Amino acid sequence: MRTPTIEWQVVGACNRDCSYCIQSRHHRRGRPTATQLEQALSFFAKLSGPWEIKCSGGEVFAHRLFMAQVVPGLMERTPHQISVLTNFSASRRDLMIFARSTRERLAVFSASLHLQYTSAEVFAEKASWFADQLGPDTRFVVNQVVLPGREAEALHSRRVVESHGLRWFPQLYKVKGGVAAYPDEEALREVIGDHPGPRAANTAPSYKGRMCWSGVAYFAVDRAGDAWSCRTARRHDVGHLGNVFEGTVHLHDAPRPCPWDICPCTVPANRGMIAGVGPAEPVPA
Repeated sequence: MRTPTIEWQVVGACNRDCSYCIQSRHHRRGRPTATQLEQALSFFAKLSGPWEIKCSGGEVFAHRLFMAQVVPGLMERTPHQISVLTNFSASRRDLMIFARSTRERLAVFSASLHLQYTSAEVFAEKASWFADQLGPDTRFVVNQVVLPGREAEALHSRRVVESHGLRWFPQLYKVKGGVAAYPDEEALREVIGDHPGPRAANTAPSYKGRMCWSGVAYFAVDRAGDAWSCRTARRHDVGHLGNVFEGTVHLHDAPRPCPWDICPCTVPANRGMIAGVGPAEPVPA
């Protein structure tokens, strides 16, 4: 198993409103206060480390305290690696400051391409510039949701992104209860390949019955500070581990069989948290 990992929803609010966002508008709200962020940082500082703290949202850079409090707090007070999932709308100035602030411990930078707000060409040019600012050990990846009926659009994005020497990571469109139907299987296959594993695409497969270290060496923290054994558990309102703001988190002491029909997040799989699943080399999700 690789470095234990926490997915931290630093902020619920987002500066964009993508029509296909998996989170309802009700959940795209909320900016933890400075006091709450301080409580979270204190909790992370007490973990026996190092862990990987994957910061996400909403949009992390949309919270004014992300750069002012969260990043310096993690860097100065903890031994943990930092990763980030962002819609990449932050200014080049802020991105440069972030890269310089986290250079030695930035593990993964995941930038999501949303064609409602930019083009593949403009996005890839900015991404290529930013990737050059990162340290040699940081893994940069471009994420994109492949929408049913718009596979050609996704394939074009893939070719543009890869022409800049960047990694492109497709995600199938999630709907309530699973993955959306793709009427043109051949078009989808051209985009993501045949039977892609978690390193190649997020297809929300089933790992039901496999032993999983979620709740032990991996857990998710939402914008309210509540800790959950995994993101699917949170959606089903089970697997609550406590609250990081209140310092009441208690992790499981052993792995358990996965009870879920789908795994919509590739983080556990690509970080060696699921028995029999995972890459030979660490690859970002």
